[in-house]
Amino acid sequence: MAIPRRHFLKLVGAGAASALSWPALALDYPIRPVRWVVAFTPGGQQDIMARLMASWLSDRLGQQFLVENRSGASGNVGTEAVINSPPDGYTMLLVGSPNAINATLYHKLNFDFLRDIAQVAGIARTPLVVEVNPQLPVKTLTDFIAYAKAHPGQINFASAGNGTSHHVSGELFKIMTGINMVHVPYRGTAPALVDLLAGQVQVMFDPLPASIEYVRTRTLRPLAVTGPARWPTLPDIPTVSEFVPGYVTESWYGAGVPRDTPVEIIDKLNRAINAGLADPRMQARLIELGTTPMPGSPAAFTKFVGDEIEKWGRVVNASGARAD
Repeated sequence: MAIPRRHFLKLVGAGAASALSWPALALDYPIRPVRWVVAFTPGGQQDIMARLMASWLSDRLGQQFLVENRSGASGNVGTEAVINSPPDGYTMLLVGSPNAINATLYHKLNFDFLRDIAQVAGIARTPLVVEVNPQLPVKTLTDFIAYAKAHPGQINFASAGNGTSHHVSGELFKIMTGINMVHVPYRGTAPALVDLLAGQVQVMFDPLPASIEYVRTRTLRPLAVTGPARWPTLPDIPTVSEFVPGYVTESWYGAGVPRDTPVEIIDKLNRAINAGLADPRMQARLIELGTTPMPGSPAAFTKFVGDEIEKWGRVVNASGARAD
């Protein structure tokens, strides 16, 4: 059937407009609120990081960045929800250590994290703090190791869920010290901290942003931090590596979007996040929370995430941990 010339020109024009639509849209992006999915419960370190950066992006880009908590399966529920969202820049994921850990910990994932999430930018990294309920009769990490060896299987260590940095940091500690602790996973940091404060569990390896106020007030007793050096604002707390040579773990946070999101939108988000990380007020707030800014390009962050997947894969396999 012949197509009238007028209709043919209309179709050609529509095709040309479609071909040019993504760069044009990226110039105006965002034109409506953006949903930022945090795959864990409110009050944890992921939630804190997302809300801090979402506030900056809202002011910087002129549209609301709304944090939505979608917890479950150690972050896999929220991650899969983002992967299945339109790749238009209006759904983001707060990515982090659990995503890298889950790549090995879970054998039946419906997605490949490195393939299906386009990495936008790093935000921050932080050591964890080894903290105990003050009722536990230990004052130092050496005391704790001795106590755990004298009470095998009687120490419960809490985590924000299977596959979180809390979990694998505890598993690595068990491997390197030869102690026997029982892992107790929770659905997020906040409920784990509630039970730690109540004495239902005895110890937790928790990223500093969620626990730093408990540490400063000594509501929980800090034994050590897991980073490569003492934390500048908590110089009296030693590192784990001062007692267990070679032990270093950190948690990290960043932003991701569904794959096939236009590179122009990814780059615009990357520039806005990096501008936030260069802002003195944002830097001061991140340091106050116990984190170090992680500026960089999407390519650099993608490589970092790939390296983290490989590193934590070795730890998961060595520990024998599984979550399927």
